[in-house]
Amino acid sequence: MSMFCYQCQEAAGGKGCTVRGVCGKTDTTANLQDLLIYLLKGISVYSTKAKDLGVETPKVDTFVMESLFMTITNANFDNDAFVEQIKEALELRDEIKAKAETAGAEFADLYEGATWSGTEDEFSAKAEEVGVLQTDNEDVRSLRELITYGVKGLAAYTEHAYNLGYENQEIYDFMQKALAAVTDDSLTADDLVALTLETGKFGVEGMAQLDKANTETYGNPEITEVNIGTRSNPAILISGHDLKDMEQLLEQTEGTGVDVYTHSEMLPANYYPAFKKYDHFVGNYGNSWWKQKEEFESFNGPILFTTNCIVPPKGNASYKDKIFTTGSAGLDGATHIEADENGKKDFSEIIELAKKCDAPQEIENGKIVGGFAHNQVLALADKVVDAVKSGAIKQFFVMAGCDGRMNSRDYYTEFAKELPEDTVILTAGCAKYRYNKLDLGDIGGIPRVLDAGQCNDSYSLAVIAMKLQEVFELDDINELPISYNIAWYEQKAVIVLLALLYLGVKNIHLGPTLPAFLSENVANVLVDKFGIGGISEVEEDIEMFMQG
Repeated sequence: MSMFCYQCQEAAGGKGCTVRGVCGKTDTTANLQDLLIYLLKGISVYSTKAKDLGVETPKVDTFVMESLFMTITNANFDNDAFVEQIKEALELRDEIKAKAETAGAEFADLYEGATWSGTEDEFSAKAEEVGVLQTDNEDVRSLRELITYGVKGLAAYTEHAYNLGYENQEIYDFMQKALAAVTDDSLTADDLVALTLETGKFGVEGMAQLDKANTETYGNPEITEVNIGTRSNPAILISGHDLKDMEQLLEQTEGTGVDVYTHSEMLPANYYPAFKKYDHFVGNYGNSWWKQKEEFESFNGPILFTTNCIVPPKGNASYKDKIFTTGSAGLDGATHIEADENGKKDFSEIIELAKKCDAPQEIENGKIVGGFAHNQVLALADKVVDAVKSGAIKQFFVMAGCDGRMNSRDYYTEFAKELPEDTVILTAGCAKYRYNKLDLGDIGGIPRVLDAGQCNDSYSLAVIAMKLQEVFELDDINELPISYNIAWYEQKAVIVLLALLYLGVKNIHLGPTLPAFLSENVANVLVDKFGIGGISEVEEDIEMFMQG
């Protein structure tokens, strides 16, 4: 095989991609990512020891965070960017090792220095020696990868908070501790299970930090009707998750005659009060990330990717030369916009291109409702509690997570349609596009689909659950009338899952398939300890959930 990757739900054959990623990455890109992760582990081995000895390693924290984010599924397809990151990793690794050794640390030869010419081919070849399959024991490998993917998701949320000026040194330290730990052959499977739950603990802290960063900067999300039609002005489509990029784009497009639309996971930007003052911020265009090849054609204007969710366009795509990336996102051939030393980004090139483009072609019209993050739902707490006590609401269903290409994901649309009318869906992430445009009605004025926001806003759903537990004076969060039927796709969903497990939530069902990186024994541990399950047929699953 020329590569091996099984970090996302669409791993080929449910086992792993070995020639080319289903996501679109080449074997070279996959191998470069493997090598970067290997080097991050080495840096972390040295930095954790250095920190124990009182040696400051300030560059390491942000470098590890940013590099992890680059390797998330659908984030970066730019081989040149990975080559440069690997070169920087080599320099940083040796620098931190030297500092630690000067302070008295001693290391084995696992991460010894190397003299490489630094070509893409050489890096790719080296990666074949250090990839996922280098851990022979399948169960140890499974736990190591589960932790690593959780840390990748944690890094993504940590970077968004960092961009808004919010940091937590304990989170940085843990990411490096975890990366160092997955190289330690002395750790038992039980040790790794404990580290998995610790990863979930920091997942909760990371999402809480990002929630604080977003709400203190832009206000608490409000119940909002979002336009899904179009206007006659030229426009820019912004995708991904980073609200700081959203803010800067809106500031720079104001008064230019160019409209701004959100795409996929950027939809919840419409719910924040700070963005509503912009008259040229006009709504959401399209659906989930995987439909972008068709929808970008009809949008006509340029697209800005702030994070992952990129699908590499085909060679004949009319929008191929209109794609821009920033932050940890990257695409071979796309224009990448860097921030200056103050974090400011110049989007003038995108704006000038937009002015030359036709207005978006309307592909649908109407409005969708969102903005049900924890602050908004808790403001309605009395109404919600009364509905539960009266029996008007019999059960809540958390259907957060990710969307994806597989036809089997139609299950979630049908599941939403077939749920009894006395149930309410709590959602976050792009999984909502499977049902957020259905007319499911309301219960006493409470919509039957409550959208909390992006995937990281799954934290809001946990806050809501904990508040309801308090209100109903329950000893166990699992006594609430809440069922979890979650769709997953990539590593941010992994950290959300681990966070829920850390909070004590049990009997979570994952679909449309269980992760390929879970060995049979590790999957059994999750089943036995936490009640993790898969999905089957819609009617059978609804009956099972409703019976508790």
